[in-house]
Amino acid sequence: MAPKWRELADKLAERINRGEYQPGQQLPQIRELVAAGEGSKTTVHQAYKALEAEGLVTSSRGHGTVVRQRVPLKRLGIGRYDKAKWRDGDEVAFIADRVASGRSYRRNEQTQTISLVAAPPAVATAHGLPEGTEVYARARLVKEGDQPTHTLTSYYRPEHVEGTRLVDPTPGPAGRGGGFRVLYDAGYEIDHMKEELFARAPTADEAKLLQLPPGEPVVELHRTTYTASGTVVEFAIGIHAASRFAWEYDFRVPDSAKDEKGQ
Repeated sequence: MAPKWRELADKLAERINRGEYQPGQQLPQIRELVAAGEGSKTTVHQAYKALEAEGLVTSSRGHGTVVRQRVPLKRLGIGRYDKAKWRDGDEVAFIADRVASGRSYRRNEQTQTISLVAAPPAVATAHGLPEGTEVYARARLVKEGDQPTHTLTSYYRPEHVEGTRLVDPTPGPAGRGGGFRVLYDAGYEIDHMKEELFARAPTADEAKLLQLPPGEPVVELHRTTYTASGTVVEFAIGIHAASRFAWEYDFRVPDSAKDEKGQ
């Protein structure tokens, strides 16, 4: 026999999944379920904690237990970097995701901190620099309304960005077209990039910064951006709340055998 709190958690989860409790709706107060005969205060509390750990609800002081929004943002894979978006327009990558998701946005939903730091090992390796070499770190926290969605820290060689808007700490993208447009104007047009993804548990600081519920993992992104000549002009590390994004990739399937024959 499952414990009483598990039975109650399963019953509430079924009602959430059937839509009886809608995203953003508050579940009954613990005392209300106790009065309805669903169990003791401890039983109801354990059931709510289980639902929170499973990502179905969030609990906070003053707001009670609320059903989580279930529709994540589209995090475009290739389309978000379309040059026409940032070179010819003003649709930087995080805004491209919002547009594709049909969601509103404000440019100042991206904050940033600029600093000169000693290159960590992964950054030094990506840029081909000795470990400890000074690089610029452009750290951003991106929110949707009041809720953080992810952090992104880009690392640049000083000779590529010194004196540009990329080292200006003003909140929001680095001017019209954002960082890639700044690099383009400085003579470093991006040509291709590599993205690597890692799922892991968050650190305590990440969980606090991203306002993660207990048990929610993060997706760590490593992005290396190159010019056509192979020069690395940006290495970025992003930390994304796993439930707040749906990662989408749309690309042409390669045929290396055909390409080799055509040479």
